[in-house]
Amino acid sequence: MHCYQCEETNNGEACTTKGLCGKSVSTAKLQDQLIEAASQLAYATLEIGDCPKVDDLIRTALFATITNVNFDNQSLRQLFTCMTNEIERYTPDAIPSVIRTDILKSAGVLTMHNPDRRSAKELLIYGVKGIAAYAEHAAQLGYRDPSVDQFIRQVMAALTTPLRFSDLMDWIVKAGEVSVATMALLDKAHRECYGSPEISEVSLEAGSVPGILISGHDLKDLAQLLEQTKDSGIDIYTHGEMLPAHYYPYFKQYSHLKGNYGGAWWQQEQDFSAFNGPILMTTNCLVPPQESYEDRLFTTGPVRHSGLTHIETNPAGDKDFSALIDLAHQCPAPEPLETGHIVGGFGHDQVMALADQVVEAVQAGAIKRFVVMAGCDGRSDERQYYTQVAEQLPQDAVILTAGCAKFRYNKLDLGTINGIPRVLDAGQCNDCYSLAVIALKLQEAFAVDSLNDLPLSFDVAWYEQKAVAVLLALLHLGVKGIRLGPNLPAFVTGKVADILLNGFELKGIGSPEQDVEAMMLGR
Repeated sequence: MHCYQCEETNNGEACTTKGLCGKSVSTAKLQDQLIEAASQLAYATLEIGDCPKVDDLIRTALFATITNVNFDNQSLRQLFTCMTNEIERYTPDAIPSVIRTDILKSAGVLTMHNPDRRSAKELLIYGVKGIAAYAEHAAQLGYRDPSVDQFIRQVMAALTTPLRFSDLMDWIVKAGEVSVATMALLDKAHRECYGSPEISEVSLEAGSVPGILISGHDLKDLAQLLEQTKDSGIDIYTHGEMLPAHYYPYFKQYSHLKGNYGGAWWQQEQDFSAFNGPILMTTNCLVPPQESYEDRLFTTGPVRHSGLTHIETNPAGDKDFSALIDLAHQCPAPEPLETGHIVGGFGHDQVMALADQVVEAVQAGAIKRFVVMAGCDGRSDERQYYTQVAEQLPQDAVILTAGCAKFRYNKLDLGTINGIPRVLDAGQCNDCYSLAVIALKLQEAFAVDSLNDLPLSFDVAWYEQKAVAVLLALLHLGVKGIRLGPNLPAFVTGKVADILLNGFELKGIGSPEQDVEAMMLGR
């Protein structure tokens, strides 16, 4: 086992005996084999043109290997068998045992011996994993872009061949461009299915009737759960990255969508224990469950854990949540955790509706700086840095956020500027495209040549591979001087580090006081 794809990797180097995420050595090996099988399948099918079945399978395999998604070895083995069966189908003259042997020999980070090429290869793979996750979310809603699927297949196929360092860097640059296109596709899917997010107050209070808690990212799962529970006497609560569902007009038709319960993904052990009712975990950000709630925790979509009940999708694309509903009726109401409410819903359409007000505030000097503090949250104490930055930013600075990083500061009372909240939450990490659109619109409004000429700083937190895709997207858009923390990726070394740190001026975080002062000065 050699896994360093997430920010919390052991000692900032690699997890080698057990993942800090809870992943075992056997699970890590299976996931390495899935990545290699995806590459072999991509290579075998590269010339066949559009093939949704193959593309779906490759995306599924990539998504299954993202941090905190799949801890179930049985399902990983089944997926591996599906992959090898497809490889054999498209390479009929090959010997099946040889195919499997080649995959096992080539699987794993350390099979690439050159450290610079290894760093570039892993950066590319992690970016493609993020792209695959965003593309899968869109595909679940019926939105596909054949060029994105083709790019994923081309990259994975290319990784079966000896690539020079320059070739890998070319693919990484292209991945940034495709990441932007994929996030735009997902943004379109969400807005056309559920409406454009709008400024909304979200209750943090617990009700007096039984409830079901839904976490993760999949809005389609929430839509089906709400429809199946209406008039049932059960409240539905969001958790973690499902919080932004409250911003979409579509979900406001359901009066039993009660509010948000708890905080970011890594707090789920305490939040799930206190909730009392059943919990549905969608897509990713699962922490291996505790005994206090594992019999109430269900998974669906790509997320799985051995011992947990998994809700499958039927051939029509629907899911039956009756097991959760029946259990909810037997459970007490959730324990109160918080009071009050929080405000969000500042997607790009909503912010553009405030554009004149925002521009006027900047021109009048009421807003001196925009700070993008998007990205991921995590367990480490170092992440308190982001709370401290939010608290120490002067009153003429506005925070733009998306992703679960916002839980470090979205419940602080930071006030407003001329009626504009100082924290503008655009939504999930899946909604980071909104921040790019807002930045580009600000560039247009202020008629500057580059995003780097705006009163705009990036102080971004990362955790897993979707954040890598977002970083590559920002680099594609020409953003320089991004602060990335709480630690720079362990897989970024040698020549790759030189290119990112020198060519793109990527930098690590310092102290909150130093970084706030530097950002307000445009550094």
